[in-house]
Amino acid sequence: MGHPWSKAAVATATVVAGSLLAGCGGGGPGSGGGKISDGGITLGVLTDLSGVYAELAGEDAVTAVEMAVADFEKKHGGDAVTDDIEVISADHQNKPDVANTQARDMYDREKADAVFDVPTSSAALAVANVAAQSKKLYFNIGAATTELAGESCNPYTYAWAYDTYMLANGTGTEVTKQGGESWYLIYPDYAFGQDMEKEFSTAIEEAGGEVVGKDPTPFPNDNFSTFLLKASAKKPAPDVLGTLQAGGDLVNVVKQYQQFKLKDKDIQLAIGLMFDTDIKAIGQDKLAGTMFTSPWFWNVDEESRKWAERFREKAGTWPTFDHAANYSAATHYLEAAQRAGTDDADEVNKELEGMKFDDFFARNAEVRAADHRVVHDAYLARVKDPADSETEGDFTEKVETIPAAEAFGPVSPDCSMN
Repeated sequence: MGHPWSKAAVATATVVAGSLLAGCGGGGPGSGGGKISDGGITLGVLTDLSGVYAELAGEDAVTAVEMAVADFEKKHGGDAVTDDIEVISADHQNKPDVANTQARDMYDREKADAVFDVPTSSAALAVANVAAQSKKLYFNIGAATTELAGESCNPYTYAWAYDTYMLANGTGTEVTKQGGESWYLIYPDYAFGQDMEKEFSTAIEEAGGEVVGKDPTPFPNDNFSTFLLKASAKKPAPDVLGTLQAGGDLVNVVKQYQQFKLKDKDIQLAIGLMFDTDIKAIGQDKLAGTMFTSPWFWNVDEESRKWAERFREKAGTWPTFDHAANYSAATHYLEAAQRAGTDDADEVNKELEGMKFDDFFARNAEVRAADHRVVHDAYLARVKDPADSETEGDFTEKVETIPAAEAFGPVSPDCSMN
């Protein structure tokens, strides 16, 4: 289920997110005043529609943004800032050069006012640069590199969902404190993995542990045997194999970890980033008891569950945190444009910067004006034993809430909004 087009045919797809509202021209804040450029608002979803992150983001990220548009239109009706809101999408293929080209096309030719998602940190950094040059907004959802709110921060980029500091501060710290004192890290050799290695190493060492070995791995990759055998052959053996891959690469690592029976050699597996789609692909029974850190999961509380059920009706699957965060960011962008009465990026920024909010995705949230990082509560989570699941897809349980002030790091001295 999901979108009716095939993944092979969606290099650049355009979807009208909603029909014209009743009462066209009937007095919304932007009507007749020329404050909405190009006659309407266009939201671009630049994502992985065909690769290793297609399941956790992909077509369903587009669905989430479309839902946000539909809910905004329903809420504001004829008083909406514009009666013409469109959602467009494109496949960045997890390549920064392709992401650069697609982002420029969205902003310049297709007149996108804001771009969302962009899993793969190298691609996200490319899009952030294009957003700054175009002076159009970009809401990073899928990429975790802290550089987006660090050296590459700019007035037009927002880091909405999570980052590598949040992941390491939860999992790296907790697993070390529970006895995993020596770690062997394997990480994908691009911006996300390099950032993860740095943040996990810091968290492990600050918790009293030690990184005894580490290897960058090709991205994407389907054979991790060399790295797993190298880790298991180390004397003494590490307590923990920390896999910092994501999506399809993570699935391959875990399956090969099990194939080479590293658990039987008392090498514990710690996962840096995991989505429900990964748990489904690997097998809940094989991951039962595994702890990880997440900004959100669909059954974390009743409000999240209600939204997830609506999403499932549209997409045919339970949402990942990427999908939920895309909805959240698109909603707050539209509401900011509504308050500003315009889609002018600088005016919308004034409505977003410093904003505090609470929605089903982000609790106790604040958009930090200094770096455009959205700080919010995060969760230390655990994969349920299948016997404890209440329904299909009920994979995850909360171990504890990590308060917003602890979940994310301070403003980076490398960030300059000027």
